[in-house]
Amino acid sequence: MWDYLFANASQNSVWASMSREEKNRQLFNKQKAMLDLFMEKGAISRRQRDESLADLIEKMIQRG
Repeated sequence: MWDYLFANASQNSVWASMSREEKNRQLFNKQKAMLDLFMEKGAISRRQRDESLADLIEKMIQRG
């Protein structure tokens, strides 16, 4: 339990020190990895993954 709390506190510290662009990039990478995992496990098709990824990229560009 303490290991989990310490790891979370450490992550929060790193997150707090990141710029907005770094945070956005980190979130993008996590969302892309999730889409890739869903496709790999057969939960979504390649077409669905590609469409969702395109939407994600478009939103990232809009947020600039």
